[in-house]
Amino acid sequence: MSATAADCRSWGGLVARDTSLVAPQDWCAGPEGHPAPVLAYGNGRFYGDSCLNDGGALILGRKLDRVLTFDRDSGLVTCEAGVLLDDLLRLVVPAGWFPPVTPGTSFVTIAGALANDVHGKNHHRAGGFGRHVRAFELVRSDATRLTCAPDLNPELYAATIGGFGLTGLITQVTLQLMKIDSAEMMQEVLHFDGLDRFFAIAAESDATHDYTVAWIDSLAGGADFGRGVFFRANHAPASGGEPSQPSRTLPFPLTPPVPLINGLTLRAFNWLYRNAQPRDPAPRRIAYRPFFYPLDRVRDWNRAYGPKGLRQFQCAIPMGAARAAVEEMLRLTLASGEASFLTVLKLFGDVPSPGLMSFPIPGATLTLDFPNRGARTERLLAQLDRVTLSAGGRVNPYKDARMSPSTFEASFPHWRDFARHIDPGFSSSFWRRVTAG
Repeated sequence: MSATAADCRSWGGLVARDTSLVAPQDWCAGPEGHPAPVLAYGNGRFYGDSCLNDGGALILGRKLDRVLTFDRDSGLVTCEAGVLLDDLLRLVVPAGWFPPVTPGTSFVTIAGALANDVHGKNHHRAGGFGRHVRAFELVRSDATRLTCAPDLNPELYAATIGGFGLTGLITQVTLQLMKIDSAEMMQEVLHFDGLDRFFAIAAESDATHDYTVAWIDSLAGGADFGRGVFFRANHAPASGGEPSQPSRTLPFPLTPPVPLINGLTLRAFNWLYRNAQPRDPAPRRIAYRPFFYPLDRVRDWNRAYGPKGLRQFQCAIPMGAARAAVEEMLRLTLASGEASFLTVLKLFGDVPSPGLMSFPIPGATLTLDFPNRGARTERLLAQLDRVTLSAGGRVNPYKDARMSPSTFEASFPHWRDFARHIDPGFSSSFWRRVTAG
């Protein structure tokens, strides 16, 4: 069955409108013969409208799905842009290699990871995805094909990493993998009873562990406010046993008429989740997929948010203001009555990105997501924006579906430097929204 525009949507539930679809081979054969503006569309795992192009055309990037070369000695892999991270993992992990940076889902395309300069639980050690991209091919709307690398077309290299897919069509990517000794992790789980304890554990853990992240119970108030569970891990040494097998996925069967995420269901989930975590902080050997991609086990889990989808919010706050800003945002969320299913808190390091528009800055990053309930959800998100900017932070544009042009400019005051590198034949719903006026 061929794709239709209705199949092209964001993970937050936004649907492509008045959009035509173009095969990448057809577009590359004669870009000038296709409607403009265009935008590459991968696997639709980003939450906002940076992957959509209402009124224009989408280039179906998933059709570029071949791994071209894999050097098992050096860990250098070259693949087409539409290869899923999941497919790459199945190839490279048995050979003793791993992506140096991975987001919280394996169902993103390699080009999507580059265009959004995704970060993971190891930002304090490895920085963003773009730091490990050795080169990529970019096809511009004037039909030129360019190889971009730190020393080849360096300005386009920097603009394309984290550049929202606006600098041209990425067709292939060369990535340096990292060596691992097993397909397992040594994980430690620590319960904490407040934000002060989180920041103490996080500072300690970033010095000893490659991967760190915390879950916050967003509905806990009173003496329990700010409680959560901290996860930290390193890649496990070789064990000599059988390698862990990929876990089976389960389908989420339907989209309910109303969100299943609400205060009642989330309170029950939070209790179950927190109490299901081990109380013994001793290291445990676990498979890598449950650690990195716990939600990948449920296909289409975003359906639980109902027909209006969800809104995700992520901010980055400089460390000096982080403790107070995170508390204010969590208290605003609690007072609003909105229910955040995924409330994640971690620290970013000071590892610089080569990308002009990369999101992370040194400090703390808080992520929340909410069922889209219209105006009441928008009011809370606008409040969270204000707290973020007052603290000198920024809002993540790659997960955004509603920030104002003023919020975008305050988050990325240098965006006009980036805009000089945008391909004139490319655009997106997101870019037109945040640069309007």
